[in-house]
Amino acid sequence: MPRGQRKEEILRAELPPTLPLMALRSTIVYPLGTIAVQMGAPENLALLRAHEESGLVVALVVASGDGDDAIDPHRFIGRVGVAARVHERINLPGETVQITLQGLRRITIDAVDQVEPFAIAQIQGARETPPDAAELDELVARTVTAAETLAELVDRIPNEVPQILKMNVSDPGRFADLAATNMNLRIADKEEVLQRLDIGQRIRFILSRLEREVARARVMDDVKKQTEIKIEQHQREFYLRQQLRAIQSELGEADPNEKESVDLLRRIEEARLPEKVASEARRETERLRMLSPASSEYQVLRTYLDWVLALPWHKRSGDDAEIVLAKVEAALEERHYGLDEAKERIVEYLAVRKLRGGDPTGPILCLVGPPGTGKTSLGEAIAKSIGREFYRISVGGVRDEAEIRGHRRTYVGAMPGMLIQALRRVEVRDPVIMIDEIDKMSSGGPSGDPTAAMLEVLDPSQNTTFVDHYLNLPFDLSSCLFICTANNLFDIPGPLRDRMEVIRIAGYTIEEKVEIAQRYLIPRLLDDHGLTDQDLHISEQVLGFITSRYSREAGLRTFERSIATLMRKRARAKADGDESTWEIGVTRAEDLLGPPRFSQEEAEKEPEIGAVTGLAWTSTGGELMTIEALRMPGVGKLTVTGQLGDVMRESTEAAYSFVRSRAASLSIADSEFRECDMHLHFPAGAIPKDGPSAGIAVTLALASALSRRPVRRDLALTGEVTLRGKVLEIGGVKEKVLAAYRAGLREVILPKGNEKDVRDVPQEVRDKMAFTFASTMDEVLHLALLPLPEKHPADKAEVRTTPSGRKSRAVSADLR
Repeated sequence: MPRGQRKEEILRAELPPTLPLMALRSTIVYPLGTIAVQMGAPENLALLRAHEESGLVVALVVASGDGDDAIDPHRFIGRVGVAARVHERINLPGETVQITLQGLRRITIDAVDQVEPFAIAQIQGARETPPDAAELDELVARTVTAAETLAELVDRIPNEVPQILKMNVSDPGRFADLAATNMNLRIADKEEVLQRLDIGQRIRFILSRLEREVARARVMDDVKKQTEIKIEQHQREFYLRQQLRAIQSELGEADPNEKESVDLLRRIEEARLPEKVASEARRETERLRMLSPASSEYQVLRTYLDWVLALPWHKRSGDDAEIVLAKVEAALEERHYGLDEAKERIVEYLAVRKLRGGDPTGPILCLVGPPGTGKTSLGEAIAKSIGREFYRISVGGVRDEAEIRGHRRTYVGAMPGMLIQALRRVEVRDPVIMIDEIDKMSSGGPSGDPTAAMLEVLDPSQNTTFVDHYLNLPFDLSSCLFICTANNLFDIPGPLRDRMEVIRIAGYTIEEKVEIAQRYLIPRLLDDHGLTDQDLHISEQVLGFITSRYSREAGLRTFERSIATLMRKRARAKADGDESTWEIGVTRAEDLLGPPRFSQEEAEKEPEIGAVTGLAWTSTGGELMTIEALRMPGVGKLTVTGQLGDVMRESTEAAYSFVRSRAASLSIADSEFRECDMHLHFPAGAIPKDGPSAGIAVTLALASALSRRPVRRDLALTGEVTLRGKVLEIGGVKEKVLAAYRAGLREVILPKGNEKDVRDVPQEVRDKMAFTFASTMDEVLHLALLPLPEKHPADKAEVRTTPSGRKSRAVSADLR
């Protein structure tokens, strides 16, 4: 039968009103198409067993996405399917049957009459809508072109497909079905083609999918071609490189890359690196040999090997680095005046290292003191005295752990940490490394905690195998002599502080500053300013005047700047032709330096009511702190002003309660606490103040104001007080005593528990100071409160009204 007749007969054939319903899960057959399908679903197998006859016609629908689960036949109602004839059946192992299906025509499912054991559906022939003739030719031509392009670009599409499509352009519906069958569309797209009864829309849908596949295929083809080009280029380069090596070998010349690798291996052997380090270096060199010098990884490996070879794995300072204690003492005395305790502790520390043969086991030195007291220069003196290289690392403001441990090589611009960089610069493994401002190191953040990374560096039991992230190799830091400096010990985290031997440097007395100026500062500043000792002469009296009136600090920096100001004035005059010798006196110094920054302390030594001189500790040394109390009519309220912390405010409340408990012994009427307000003020309100050591000073100020008895201002006092009047010990005794001494005060009241700390005060200060140790607040009141001034006979006694309305005379009781 001719093909055209067969097609017409199939399309004109009458279909029964009901057909068994067969759901296909992964494929579909279009009208006039044939396909072989393996059946495994229970309902489909039941259908085939119930109809063993040949030529069985079934209604095919698509059930894609349902897997092997049971299908509800009712959800196919209203959808388009295909009437198909079953031609061949082949039984396969495992409850599977293979059948051959021939598509007849499109149908629509009207209803489902039966569900079990298989579905039977009411069907009717689908009516297709012919395409618009005006646009049909363009759609068909574009579809054929897309099919031809896909056949060229995609291997799985046969080359005969475009020709088959061209042979069926006269039948648009058949054309669309053949395109959907042969172009390997997804099952969802194939079902969409089946559902579209408008042939024009069907072709447009297929065309959109084909053009999308063409775009994807072009991209994949471009990628494939580029990849092949690169592979061919690499193969060509490899072949040419091998030929070049062979030619160079014949000529006796070496490849530059090969030559560099051989040179690196020779340097690795000559460096006598530790076994693990040498093995890693050789492995990285072999990797380097296989890389092109133009690659980025080549430069990373080359830089890494340079760092490994540049580090002093074995090199020491030499025989002259032996510790000679006499030389150390001489070097410290030559560059520093005073600081006897610090010098003695440094010499003891180095003596232990000498006896142990340089064994570093022991704590790390940490010099703690105010700025300008010579902490950094002490480290330089130690390095010079023992003949070692000195390197200073400033860690103030460091907030990234990688600054200490280094960056990993995976990061762009990776570098080793501060410690490894320092060792490369000094070129020895046993330098003196000063870690400056360690208390100003950040204590953590998004980039890690550098103080935690510093634990391994400063712990002698761990730094023998310090691993920098960049090197990723253990380096022995135990031969390094680490010295840390800090202004405030309490800003250093506890675990890090526990690994240090703290040496406190409190500051310099006026006499020490004058001596330091004459020995060190003035000769150096004369040389710095182009002057000689014939141009300028500064007496001891003037130096003392500058110290007390212009630079009342623990260190020397402001003092040195003041002297440098005098030097600049003289240098200006000398440059203008003045060759005379300047004799600097007190009056001339004041003219050159301007008005004094600090007033004379004698003006503050007159007894006053409610004014007390306390002592405070700060990170820059000790300071005087005046505490003022004022009594005024009111309702018994206590007001405290000044930038105070919680501890200080609690101390004021405890002091006020203690004074109320001692009202009888202080001759303070009970009505005073109900009819008077107290204002307690701490001057310099912009400076934060906190701590308990002002307790006895606050109590004394309140007692003076309420009892109207003046307080001695020629003494200073410090201590913590309890509600029961016990005076507790405090810290910073040395700094506080030196502050009182610099201010001209010669008597200090301290807690009884701090008697042991007075020996830390320099001997020349102890000889000129009077120390009183109090264990109770009553003793402090007895020592510091003066009796009420005697009234002139013409004065009338003060009369107060008691709550009962009776008049009483104020009576003073001298506790002394």
